[in-house]
Amino acid sequence: MRQNNSCVKNGYDKKEKSMSELKPDSEKKEERLSDKEKVNTEKINAEELNAEKLNEEKPDTEKPNTEELNAEELNAEKPNVEKLNAEKPNTEEIDEESPAASEDEDFFFDDNKAYEARRAARLERRNKLRRRKKRLRIAGCIVVAAAAAIGIGIGFYGEELQNFVSEQQVKIAQMVKSADRKTEEEKTAQQTNAEAEAENAVTPEVQDTDGLSEEDKTLYRQAKYAAKQYDYDKAISMLQNSETYQTSEKFQHAVKVYQKKKESCVSWPLDQVTHVFYHTLIKDTGKAFDGDYKSGDYDQVMTTIDEFNQITQSMYDKGYVMVSIYDMATADENGNMNAGEILLPPGKVPFVLSQDDVCYYHYMDGDGFATKLIVDEEGKIRNEYVEDDGSISVGDYDMVPLIDRFVEEHPDFSYRGAKGIVALTGYNGILGYRTDSSYETRPDDLDADKVKWLDEHPDFNLNTERENAARVAQAMKDEGWLFASHTWGHQNVSQISLERLQADTQKFKENVDPLIGGTDIIIFAFGADLTSVEDYSGEKFEYLKSQGYNYYCNVDSSQYFVQIRSNYFRQGRRNLDGYRMYYNPELLSDLFDAQSVFDPSRPVPVPTMG
Repeated sequence: MRQNNSCVKNGYDKKEKSMSELKPDSEKKEERLSDKEKVNTEKINAEELNAEKLNEEKPDTEKPNTEELNAEELNAEKPNVEKLNAEKPNTEEIDEESPAASEDEDFFFDDNKAYEARRAARLERRNKLRRRKKRLRIAGCIVVAAAAAIGIGIGFYGEELQNFVSEQQVKIAQMVKSADRKTEEEKTAQQTNAEAEAENAVTPEVQDTDGLSEEDKTLYRQAKYAAKQYDYDKAISMLQNSETYQTSEKFQHAVKVYQKKKESCVSWPLDQVTHVFYHTLIKDTGKAFDGDYKSGDYDQVMTTIDEFNQITQSMYDKGYVMVSIYDMATADENGNMNAGEILLPPGKVPFVLSQDDVCYYHYMDGDGFATKLIVDEEGKIRNEYVEDDGSISVGDYDMVPLIDRFVEEHPDFSYRGAKGIVALTGYNGILGYRTDSSYETRPDDLDADKVKWLDEHPDFNLNTERENAARVAQAMKDEGWLFASHTWGHQNVSQISLERLQADTQKFKENVDPLIGGTDIIIFAFGADLTSVEDYSGEKFEYLKSQGYNYYCNVDSSQYFVQIRSNYFRQGRRNLDGYRMYYNPELLSDLFDAQSVFDPSRPVPVPTMG
């Protein structure tokens, strides 16, 4: 197995616990079921009206003696059907769309799926109202009909029947009026609740009719999106700096809402920010775990797409929010570090995300992994994957596009637009592109995998590869992604000499930095580090610092490990892979349930390190 596939082994065992008895069982995975509202067809009995349908009131339906009933008195007191019909709710009005549900719907709600869900809920509420009004009308008709039928004869209970009819007339009229009030309340609730959801329900946003232009609507949506990602200052500034702000009640109210949300945020302790990381995700487990000499390493340090998606959802459900390492500390032009500040609403938890070896190495070909990152026709970052027949599929097959898609659906998973850190080597190029100069110079000691690839690609052009890689890298940066050095040759910095570290660093700066715009972050390969828990010092640190590196990350199973010093920032990372899920699931319990996430296609036991 080549060196890069063992990149965290040295750091994994720092704080290990004994082997657990984790036995994944795919049949134990919880299914997320949504409760469905059941609509019962009620049969209204002339002898006994359902208490729920008539607001807990039951009319006395005992049949009076018709021989003693005064028909004339009954006709005088029976309910006025025309009046009752006049008082009942207008079902035609209920069918009409409210302003919030029609012309402004697309404006206030960007997410089509969410809009459709809200629309379905509105329709269901309206249907409920219709059914309720229908039951009331039927009840009224039953009372009238019963009274009329009884009124055929003359009975001994004319007075009692007269009182009964009068009482029911009053009750039905009250119920209809109550239903009318509830209809109006439902309409108001539909307007205010939808706006409250869009603004995270701090306060309902008013529905004004000041005729915003398309440009203003776009600005409003942008401000709302910034607020969803907790950048309230940006959202407020966007609206207040608009010429429309002075005349738009909607803009003014939104600013008040965002100001309240900002004031509700709390400053998170920086020493309690966790950092999690992955390697390249496995798309096809059958190929990755095929029993060859690489399967064990894949089982240890890789994560499947299914596992990744479940982990991401679990962390989102627990309130985790991606933050940038630059949010935790900032470096001035001289490399002096200053602690940052992360402001989040109560219940939200910040974390840093990274991924190692996003280069799509030659040795991974045919093992069920994506082969490169691309920018599709819509400007979205995707993966290419080579199928068994040699055809190319385009989709979301690794962390970067999967996170991008998740944030599109859940913008509140990202703090002010932050994504993760992508750690790169350089010897096989970056992002799936063969960008290293060795592919062109072909030195005598050229790696056999490179020779094979070049033989299969006689049209190779180094400049074209670099241009394509740089285009993808820029698109990623535009989406909030950061880049880090993983050393050019995947070096163990704790073991190599200073001279070798210097030579390796220069290769990275020549072959990688120009494509990514440079970086001041280094994520050490093999989980290594320059020192243990003590502060950094020594020649290697002084050299890396002189080369512009301000942020340093190792591998550490601790929940938190953060050092912010005057001249560097340092953070430990937690590996979310087969090894950790199998042997130390308890160390991940704050993030997700390892047993339910563990892919049943993984070979067990997962190989141990060493």
